Amino acid sequence: MAAKRTAQAVWEGDLPHGHGRVKGTSGGLPETTVSWVARTESSGGKTSPEELLAAAHASCYCMALSAGLGRMQKPPTRLAVEATATFDKVGDAWKVTTMELHVIGKVAGITPAEFETAAKAAADGCPISGALKGNVAVSVQAKLE
Repeated sequence: MAAKRTAQAVWEGDLPHGHGRVKGTSGGLPETTVSWVARTESSGGKTSPEELLAAAHASCYCMALSAGLGRMQKPPTRLAVEATATFDKVGDAWKVTTMELHVIGKVAGITPAEFETAAKAAADGCPISGALKGNVAVSVQAKLE
C-alpha cells in the first residue's frame, strides 16, 4: 500500500517582505517559519524549502545506506549524514543546483572501499535521490569513524 505524507504551508505578504509557516500533519515536523530572506541570505532561525529538502534527503539516504549495508551482512552501528542543498540563481530563475551528502559511518568489519561503494549505491537507491535525478547534481563523500 502506498504511504502518503502531508505538509501544510501558509504565506503572508509579498515575496521579499512576506513570511510563512510550514508544518507536517503527522506531528513529527512542528510548525516552523520560512521567509525569502531566510532562503537566500541569512536563516535568522527560520527554515527554507532547501533545508527541508536537505533534511528529507539526509534521513532517506541514511535509511537506504543502512538497508544496503544490512544486505551486505554489515549493519551499521551509526550513520551520520550531512546533506547540503545549494539554491542558486541560474539565468533568470532560482534553482536547487546541487545536493552534497557527507556520511560518516561506524560499521564493524567493513573496509573503507566497501563503505564508499555502499555509500555511492545508496545515493542511487534512495527515493529522494530518485526524485532529484536529472534535476539536481548529487554528490557523496563517505568515510568511516
